[in-house]
Amino acid sequence: MNTFIARKTSIKDTDNLIVLINNVAQLEDFSLSKDEMDYAKKCLEFEQMNFAINQYNRWVFVQVIGDCREAARKAANSLHATIVANKIEEVTVIDTVKKKPICFAFSEGLALSNYQFLKYLTDKKEYSLKTINLCASMQDTDVEELQAIINGTFVARDLVNEPLSYLNAIQYSKDIEAYGKKFGFTVEVLHKKKIEALKMGGLLAVNQGSIDPPTFSIMNWKPKEATNKKPIVIVGKGIVYDTGGLSLKPTPNSMDLMKSDMGGSAAVVGVMTAIAKAKLNIHVIGLVPATDNRPSGNAYAPGDVITMYDGTSVEVLNTDAEGRLILADALSYAKKYDPELVIDLATLTGAAARAIGKQGIVAMGNDKNTMAALKASGDEVQERLAEFPFWDEYADDLKSNIADLKNLGGPEAGAITAGKFLEHFTNYPYTHLDIAGPAFMLSQFNYRGIGGTGVGVRLLFNFLKNKLA
Repeated sequence: MNTFIARKTSIKDTDNLIVLINNVAQLEDFSLSKDEMDYAKKCLEFEQMNFAINQYNRWVFVQVIGDCREAARKAANSLHATIVANKIEEVTVIDTVKKKPICFAFSEGLALSNYQFLKYLTDKKEYSLKTINLCASMQDTDVEELQAIINGTFVARDLVNEPLSYLNAIQYSKDIEAYGKKFGFTVEVLHKKKIEALKMGGLLAVNQGSIDPPTFSIMNWKPKEATNKKPIVIVGKGIVYDTGGLSLKPTPNSMDLMKSDMGGSAAVVGVMTAIAKAKLNIHVIGLVPATDNRPSGNAYAPGDVITMYDGTSVEVLNTDAEGRLILADALSYAKKYDPELVIDLATLTGAAARAIGKQGIVAMGNDKNTMAALKASGDEVQERLAEFPFWDEYADDLKSNIADLKNLGGPEAGAITAGKFLEHFTNYPYTHLDIAGPAFMLSQFNYRGIGGTGVGVRLLFNFLKNKLA
């Protein structure tokens, strides 16, 4: 679905308003009657942070705001329910207190709350809200940025919410090509014969049990005057469905959710969509290795030894530790670009989700500057990072008796040993983001919604934008 963001410079008497205030005097310019002003004063006297005034020809929603961006997003999410309950199609957000970051966050929360995935429903009960106008402190560039962020996040959510019955690896590459054509980034898709010629042993091994061939999608956004001489590469885990392979997952609260195991790659596609839509002047390459992981008669098995794209031999101890195998090939492939830095996103480990739940992203890496910048961006957009240690000793758990590495560490520190496995395939500044906790919601979670959240899109967009500052 589309949520259109626009800038408005004048207000009509019939416009539905959302007025952001921090004191009642700021309502005096909005043609409220004495009774309406008295009602507003009483609401504020009793510390009611939001209330509505129905003037019959329009609604005036009043929201008291402070200095917390996340509180503003959540307030917008609460208001969204009232807006759609009253079948309102268009609202104008007015920032009377001239706090642009707060107004932006509020508008962002409202737009993100307006997402629905209705493709497979016969009775499509669509939200009424179609247009969000921004007034006062917001400029055209703010509107364009917010629209780009919303587009990118909705793209990521749509991809995660699609079932395997539609989104196999081949279809995924076609969708990526379509997004590239729509938003302006280039796409090259490597199909099975090319993947075999490149000897991407990790991707090919995981794909052995599938009836559908793998794909490797390469997205490129390179403005003519990009500020970075070397590209930034972002890599996403594209397991379009994960049964666990021969190391079969249980179904309840596990395999039944595994259409979401490509959430990291969906975020990469969403980021590429957003930066192209916003025309950020920065060279970024996105890599998405994609396959499903199934236990057919020819599936790779625990005990197998496979040879990766970079020549490393890996003993497979658990076929459900498959995401790191396809990511490893992609991280090795990234070396060809001589990147400034590489960031991967993956729903990689249950250990990460158990450690910090849905409230943040587990992060680790060897690039202190990128980590610090990502943490700052995470705090700003509320996609916060919990940095785990990345000590060399954790790599000892990955030593194999018969191969260079094994794909599973010990019983402890599973999220970290998975990251150390990936680090083996890098030779550049590297950051690993495990989004297993916040990528997919079983129930409504504020403005992040239900199902795919698109986590990672707003984080990396903010990070990349700040690199231009």
